[in-house]
Amino acid sequence: MSLSTDAMEVLEETSRTFFIPISRLPSGLIDAVASGYLCMRAIDEIEDHPRMQNQEKSKLLRSISLELQSAVMGYSFVEFPAIFAPFESLLPEVTYRINEWTQLAPKSIAPRIYDAIATMADRMAYWADNQWQIRTRSDLDRYTFGVAGAVGLMLSDLWAWYDNTKTNRDYAIGFGRGLQAVNILRNRADDLARGVDFFPDGWGDEQLQAYARWNLSLADAYTSELYTGPALDFCNIPLVLAHATLDALARGEEKLSRSAVMELTAQRVG
Repeated sequence: MSLSTDAMEVLEETSRTFFIPISRLPSGLIDAVASGYLCMRAIDEIEDHPRMQNQEKSKLLRSISLELQSAVMGYSFVEFPAIFAPFESLLPEVTYRINEWTQLAPKSIAPRIYDAIATMADRMAYWADNQWQIRTRSDLDRYTFGVAGAVGLMLSDLWAWYDNTKTNRDYAIGFGRGLQAVNILRNRADDLARGVDFFPDGWGDEQLQAYARWNLSLADAYTSELYTGPALDFCNIPLVLAHATLDALARGEEKLSRSAVMELTAQRVG
């Protein structure tokens, strides 16, 4: 089995939101986006791990960042499994195979992907060191930029690399922030159960939903400026699911039903 095929199988097991839009991308671009997504999911699993101590998360995330930085500089880097050895029994497959996901990236764009993952890992380490203390909207903006807005910027760079697609980078940040804000709302109970509260002081669901809607309006503007092609095809599915999830949460539902996800996805694919 090729690495690309194996990666798509892991992706399908990992994300129902992103598997379909990534799997529909053309040759070359699919490997770049899959590499970036799987690497980011790998470090996200560390940040959100319910059984790892914050100091352990920070140390591991910073180690990953340093290894990727050495790769960006053109040097060989230590095998990731050596870094993960102390946590082997805790980490999911998508995380301990991060070395393979980095190898999936096309050489001409791999440094940009490595830089994005390294920077995100450092930012996640910062928040782990500081117990995710979100007190103000500015704190929330910093967090959602660090773990998601920057993803929007990386995607914009991938579109430009592939076919010279031009995008509004402010809107790209809103695209990432909007999806992350919906995730914060959707995962509220799980986050509180592990002792993390991403809501600024004095905020409830209404305020966070307004924050999500504002950023999703920027995401709408982002996609409205994309011409027909791979970038638009990719962005449409997670964006429509984010809007639908936010609407479901506003109605008091815990999440968007699987049948609704499949129906909305089918509409976009069709």
